Amino acid sequence: MENRKVSDSIVETVHMVRPQHLNASDRLFGGALMQWIDEVAGMVAKRHTRRNVITASVDSLSFLRGAYVKDTVVIIGKVTYVGNTSMEVKVDTYVEALSGERTPINHAYFTMVALDKNDRPVRVPRLELETEEEKEEWDKGEKRRELRMMRKEEGL
Repeated sequence: MENRKVSDSIVETVHMVRPQHLNASDRLFGGALMQWIDEVAGMVAKRHTRRNVITASVDSLSFLRGAYVKDTVVIIGKVTYVGNTSMEVKVDTYVEALSGERTPINHAYFTMVALDKNDRPVRVPRLELETEEEKEEWDKGEKRRELRMMRKEEGL
């Protein structure tokens, strides 16, 4: 199985917030954003593994700021850590101004599991780390994985 680079599976999507995406407070409905970011996480994981994947968990879903009608929402996902059959995908969401400036509005970490043709977990490709930032994300991903395992043992 060949290794893959972080850059091999980065996904960026762009959405315009429309009236049907708003909640009662005239902000982007969190559920709509969660759907968009889950789709990005899935595409990243599929690119990395070249297999079907499922979402196992979502950690650290942080809503930092609202998005409003006509806002341009940019969602960027990348693999930050891999285990045996699962991988962590970081998804960052921004509102992009007409000037191109991006303001963060959401961060999340997804655990995605690769599946074989019988929908059973299967080993994922190793991750080649090329930059210091990628190495830092990997180290943080190891710590997040340990926390996830502890919560799982505690039944949380």
